[in-house]
Amino acid sequence: MINLIVTIIVGAIIGWVASMIMRTRGGLLVDIVVGLVGALLAGFLFGKGIFTASSFDIVSVLWSLLGAVILLAVFKLLFRGR
Repeated sequence: MINLIVTIIVGAIIGWVASMIMRTRGGLLVDIVVGLVGALLAGFLFGKGIFTASSFDIVSVLWSLLGAVILLAVFKLLFRGR
């Protein structure tokens, strides 16, 4: 249970920081989703970035942040005119 809570909190922080970097607004739920999907994207693209409470380190958080920024950049490109 604690792993899930830590993952959600870290995902929210990563999503919030990524939204600040990319200057987007979405809210807490969107930040959580962006942070978690960004971590999965970083894991898929770079083989790094997946974090859990048992394997939590700053490097995986930074890779997850990079994945979240890439995710937001793709969404900004796709939906820029709307």
